[in-house]
Amino acid sequence: MIRTSKLAASIKPSATLAAGAKARVLKQSGITVYDFSLGEPDFNTPEHICVAANEAMKKGHTHYTPTSGTLEVRTAIAKWYGRNYGYQCAAENVIVSGGAKHSLHTAMAAIVGPGDEVIIPTPYWVSYSDLVAMTGASYVLVNTTLENGFKMTPAQLEAAITPRTRIVMLNSPSNPTGAVYTRAELEALVDVVAKTDAAILSDEIYELLTYDDNKPTCVATLRPELKDRIITISGASKSYAMTGWRLGWTIAHKDVVKAMDTIQSQETSCASSIAQYAMIAALESPETAKCVAEMRKEFDARRKIVCEKLNAIPGVKLFSPEGAFYAFFNVAAYFGKSFQGKTVTDSVSFCETLLEQAHVNLVTGSAFGAEGFVRMSFATNRETIETGLLRLKNWLASA
Repeated sequence: MIRTSKLAASIKPSATLAAGAKARVLKQSGITVYDFSLGEPDFNTPEHICVAANEAMKKGHTHYTPTSGTLEVRTAIAKWYGRNYGYQCAAENVIVSGGAKHSLHTAMAAIVGPGDEVIIPTPYWVSYSDLVAMTGASYVLVNTTLENGFKMTPAQLEAAITPRTRIVMLNSPSNPTGAVYTRAELEALVDVVAKTDAAILSDEIYELLTYDDNKPTCVATLRPELKDRIITISGASKSYAMTGWRLGWTIAHKDVVKAMDTIQSQETSCASSIAQYAMIAALESPETAKCVAEMRKEFDARRKIVCEKLNAIPGVKLFSPEGAFYAFFNVAAYFGKSFQGKTVTDSVSFCETLLEQAHVNLVTGSAFGAEGFVRMSFATNRETIETGLLRLKNWLASA
């Protein structure tokens, strides 16, 4: 038998993907599962984007591209930031990868290693800590609370920074909470980092999905003098319903991009050529804005249903999401209670028992660094949301 590595043994499987896999097993046995585990838009990729991909294939654009991506797609990304944020960057500052998760890992691998520290506010997307660990660096968690809107304060950040700090991670809109930092709040955090030699890695993958008066902020635009120390990550998956296309990007100083390019050349050679041509259409076509607006409007309607239903359940404490498509809520009031003879003790046993007995699938909050909470994705149809939340309410009432 082949012995696996210490790295493989130390890394945990993605909690969201694992939850989705459990639901699929039940579905395959004929059970109807109300699955709210995966952060994947249920919309199809807009037709004009698919047409662009098909045209690219017909023209023979099915070969390797430069490791960092074609000049055309990198230029399109740079111009998009200029139009939308007034952020001036060039193709040399852009590298495309096989999804934003790949972008995150390659960026970290390019600038941190053993002995370095990466600051991560909690709750955080499940992959952050393991992506840091895979580089040999250490992560430092800064705990936020529902009461403060799940936002790290400048004082908390200042207290967490040490001489070993190389990266401060930010994520707004946030997965899993849906929190959106204001421009002023982000400026205050950037000003703390300005006193150090650390970089900021800003995950902005949900930037086009904000609600009410909440607006996205491109962190790299806040302090022009710090532009070279800010790494921006985004991609096609969430805003354009292109999860399967696996296309993410990084915007950074050209030296960081060059280091990422070298690493990526040994990992994947390049992102899908077809996805790159589809991305150009997504970024440049006037049809895209209309499609995104329609998806955002539907997500917002679902958000309001979710908030109304969850707020009506005794003992549940909900943070009203301001962006993305997740509801993150506290269910600790039900810990220690028995459901059909099985006692729930933490968020893991809560989710396992809920799935087993009520066939409602949520993701455990402990995977996001927030025990006592669970995450629900409302990137699914309204009927599934309403029926699933009714089943959750009835199951909780049975305790």
